[in-house]
Amino acid sequence: MLPEPCILWFIVGLVLILAEFFVPGIILIFIGMGAWVTSLTTWLGLTTTLASQTAVFAISSIVLLVGLRRTFKDWFMGRSQAGSALEVDEEFIGKEARVVSAISPQVTGKVEFKGAQWSARSTSVHSRGDMVIITARDGLMLIVSAL
Repeated sequence: MLPEPCILWFIVGLVLILAEFFVPGIILIFIGMGAWVTSLTTWLGLTTTLASQTAVFAISSIVLLVGLRRTFKDWFMGRSQAGSALEVDEEFIGKEARVVSAISPQVTGKVEFKGAQWSARSTSVHSRGDMVIITARDGLMLIVSAL
């Protein structure tokens, strides 16, 4: 014997919300919340047919995803403490780093900067142990050149 539809929707929502911890992207949580909205409307007797439940599930999931994803993403992943990209770049550009693995125009290498290793590119060749200067940043990739 199957449980009540409102209980099934609640369980589906719970599974999706818990799955969010294992799948990056902050999307499944909103689909799970949509299942919970459907569970609530079914429990209240507002959605008695599978078609109405499916419609409420789809609409509420989309509305929640579009309306709240940015807020949740900032909350879960954190906001940058730096005010702008320019301030973040100032933390890198013009600073020295040590080459950890060789860099050449064809090979992306690694540099150590502030105790962390970063992927690095250069238009010239740099050997392990060389000191380089950071000239730009492209996401998590540092662009370096000789001192």
